[in-house]
Amino acid sequence: MPVDVLSEVTIDRPVAEVAAYAGDPSNAPAWYVNIRSVEWRTPPPMRVGSRAAFVAQFLGRRLAYTYEIVELVPGERLVMRTAEGPFPMETTYEWAPQGAERTRMTLRNRGEPSGFATIAAPVLAGAMRRANRKDLARLKALLEEPAA
Repeated sequence: MPVDVLSEVTIDRPVAEVAAYAGDPSNAPAWYVNIRSVEWRTPPPMRVGSRAAFVAQFLGRRLAYTYEIVELVPGERLVMRTAEGPFPMETTYEWAPQGAERTRMTLRNRGEPSGFATIAAPVLAGAMRRANRKDLARLKALLEEPAA
C-alpha cells in the first residue's frame, strides 16, 4: 500500500527566504521534530545529485537514511529521494508566492513501504501527517519570529 501525505502552510515571509531556509538540509533539525542530525555527503551548495545523511527518531525507532537531490528549481521546488531502509521515500517541497511577503509551502512525502512497514502503512501515513503538520507549524514560527 503506497503512502502519500501532503501538507501545507502559509508563512508570512517572502518565498526566496522560506525556500532558502527550508530547502537547506542543514536547517532540518531546527524545524523537523523527528530529525536529530544531518550530515552532508557531498560538498554544499546543494544541486541535483547532492546527498545528505539524516538521522531521525520516528515511532520510537532510530532511522538513518541518505537523501539524494533529484530535482531542484531554486525558490520553487525541491525533490529528495532515498531508497534505503524499509520505507523508500520521496520528499517534495514546493514554494509559491502569495503576494510579495507570503509563501505557501507544500510538503509531500510518498513512498512504497516494504516488509513489516507494508502492514503498518496506514499507521505510518497518519503519524507522518501529524508530524508534518507539527514540522510546518514549527517552520512557520521560526521564520515569522521577530528578529532580536
